[in-house]
Amino acid sequence: MSESTVLFETRGAVAIVTLNRPKALNSFTRAMHQDLWSALDRIEADRNLHAAVITGAGRGFCAGADLGEFDFAPGPNLVERADPGPVIDKAFNPSVRKLMALRVPTVAAVNGVAAGAGASFAMACDIAIAAPEASFIQAFSRIGLIPDAGGTWFLVRKLGLARAMGCAMLGDKMSAQEAKEAGLIWDVAPQGQDCVQAALSVAERLAALPTRALVATRQVMRAAASNDLDKQLDLERDTQSALGRTHDYIEGVSAFLQKRAPQFRGE
Repeated sequence: MSESTVLFETRGAVAIVTLNRPKALNSFTRAMHQDLWSALDRIEADRNLHAAVITGAGRGFCAGADLGEFDFAPGPNLVERADPGPVIDKAFNPSVRKLMALRVPTVAAVNGVAAGAGASFAMACDIAIAAPEASFIQAFSRIGLIPDAGGTWFLVRKLGLARAMGCAMLGDKMSAQEAKEAGLIWDVAPQGQDCVQAALSVAERLAALPTRALVATRQVMRAAASNDLDKQLDLERDTQSALGRTHDYIEGVSAFLQKRAPQFRGE
């Protein structure tokens, strides 16, 4: 029986999801998407989990789509058989949507190259921490395509239009430090420290905080890009009102007033 293309483990209240095709730099096959969905569904179902780390096995984080799965054999209907649209619609887009809607905060541990859709998956996480030797690249222009898996959306919002255009059109490799300075990721792990351990430390901090408030922060922050100020003010009001009915809000304020450590439950 072959090993799963996505590994799953837990460390206390944190799930660790590892993309597991190291010989192919963890490039995505259709089966790998299915395994990822199963891992994310496990996180959704387990209320004892309050954060997740996403990383890759071996020397790469994720090299995007496995182009070997596309049918480029000479013969009839080559254009239809090689069309990337269906796999984007049926696999990559659902994966990005599931990851971004996960009920717990997510931390990407970018342990190596993140190329194409692999970079999109890192950007889809709430926080991304890269190993010093990691790199990010958008190589779509070299094969006649555009960034996908949300790449055009993430790049513009994180880098601004000018940098996003240069990144997407030129396809130059960006180092981990350059990615941090540009705002593509949150941080670079210290030299000599495993980036998964660095990401796990951040995830453990997040897991100890009010989970629903963190996920609501994600949602409200993302909405800010398309809302005007009035809409955003109303969204903040409504979100605060909803969070004001949660256990963790009552517990957090009570603990503050009583000068004690709060006991959050993620609800």
